[in-house]
Amino acid sequence: IDANPWAELPGLPWTIVAAAAIILGYKLNGKGLAIFSAITMIYISVFGQWEPSMQTLSFVMVAAPISFLLGLVFGIWAYRSNRVEAILNPLLNVMQTMPHYAYLVPIMVLFGIGDHAGAIATIIFATPPMVRLTLLGLRKVPPEVIEAGKMSGCNDFQLLFKVLIPTARRDILIGVNQVIMQCLAMAVIASFIGARGLGWNLLLALNQLRIGLALEAGVCISLIAVLLDKMSLAWANKQTDYFANLTFFQRHKYGLIFVGAVIVGLILASVGSLIFKQGFNYLYEVPHNKGISTEAFWNAGVDWVWDTFFYPLKIFNTWLIVDVLQPMRAIYLRMPIVATFVLVMGAGYIIGGIRSALVVGGFTLFIALSPWWDRALVTAYMATFGVIVSVIIGTIVGSLCAQHKYSRKFIIAICDILQTFPSFVYLIPVMMLFGVTDTSVLIAVIIYATIPATRYTVEGLSSVPQALHDAGSMSGVTRLQRLFKIEYPLAFPHIMLGINQTVVFALFMVIIGAMIGTEDLGQYILKALSDLKGGGKGLILGLCVAFIGLAVDNLIRTWAEKRKKLLGIS
Repeated sequence: IDANPWAELPGLPWTIVAAAAIILGYKLNGKGLAIFSAITMIYISVFGQWEPSMQTLSFVMVAAPISFLLGLVFGIWAYRSNRVEAILNPLLNVMQTMPHYAYLVPIMVLFGIGDHAGAIATIIFATPPMVRLTLLGLRKVPPEVIEAGKMSGCNDFQLLFKVLIPTARRDILIGVNQVIMQCLAMAVIASFIGARGLGWNLLLALNQLRIGLALEAGVCISLIAVLLDKMSLAWANKQTDYFANLTFFQRHKYGLIFVGAVIVGLILASVGSLIFKQGFNYLYEVPHNKGISTEAFWNAGVDWVWDTFFYPLKIFNTWLIVDVLQPMRAIYLRMPIVATFVLVMGAGYIIGGIRSALVVGGFTLFIALSPWWDRALVTAYMATFGVIVSVIIGTIVGSLCAQHKYSRKFIIAICDILQTFPSFVYLIPVMMLFGVTDTSVLIAVIIYATIPATRYTVEGLSSVPQALHDAGSMSGVTRLQRLFKIEYPLAFPHIMLGINQTVVFALFMVIIGAMIGTEDLGQYILKALSDLKGGGKGLILGLCVAFIGLAVDNLIRTWAEKRKKLLGIS
């Protein structure tokens, strides 16, 4: 700020920013999104979270455009060159399975700590989905559209920007949606290396075990995440507006309304400075210590839960740790390296032949040769437990909801909302109930990882052709027989892809859970954050986590593709 005097300019009053969000929401998707925008902005302001919220939003507004441009450039480059695509694919696979913390360690070593370091880590983390969706969108452009462009005399530049990118617009804008959500998720995690904003407030509250304060910040982050998700998806799905034969006001009515809102907001802020002479101008900004706080209410609620359910929670916690988790952990830690290596390679050979065996064997060998084999096994045991429970819950819930149209829409909407929440937020409610224990982490893992298991089960069962349902009914099968004899076998490849995503979600959440005291690879990555020479160590630890996920991904995807071909649904 000292080097850039323009950065000292005062921010806009909260009323103007709120008006902008409401107008934009209405333009993109009508009254519903406008009302939700108003609720979000009022909550942020009334609860005194305005300044950290604007810090987080400005963080996203800086990182997201850079990630978008990088992703667009690399996606176009990969589309034009098969060699570049072949190089980028494994790199993107590793980047998308690396835990958030692993990005922070080398960035901190190279660039220090602060907002700038967090922004760099966020840009790198958010770029891969943009690359993939740009490439996907360009690949989906029909050949006849490309031929029509060439026949019209387009050169390569015109063909790209006048034909290919406009045709792939929706996929590219879905990529923008993913970039925004990844930036917001990483903006929270970047608080570990000094990035200011809501993530910093949430981290401080969790470290001090101030659950009420953490919950307020968590709700704020979640509301912003859902709002940005809905707005960016509405933008992606919105049809292009055409303004032929319209008046100036009709063409620019939203811009003119916003100008009017700015004038009204500035007048209100000026009036507020006259009314609130002795204190803060509440029509400009509600300070953190002057907003409404529900911390006392939530703290009282936590105390009530502990007083009322202390013994049941203690019994459950003790049973889970002593009778389930510790024996399972002991079994994993006794797994010999050679036997595990042979087992993994054998599974790879059976499922996908020699190529798959070499790939998963290489991933396992990398982990085995690192000094953290035992920590990798602890990570695997926690992820395994979370995946098993998540798959059971997700399959049951998904199967029940897939039977009816309205329940199907409802559960998919719930999954959409839950998936927009930054993973950090899931630690808050479980800490309220179970404190700082492995049980808290595992329950957070189960909640987070159940989302893809449920979604893919619903989508898999919904994709079974209606003709097969009718054929089964005509054959006299019961609903249960139809589910197990027809729907499950056909939907199973899709459900397995959901299990693949469940594994990745579980690994991410296990690593994030390290901040409340686990003993897995995530804990060592956190320790590397406090070591100025820990860049290489943090990167290797991150690769160990990524390779666990990639090994499972290779086995499941290979099996699912073979099964789809066998069933004729590839």
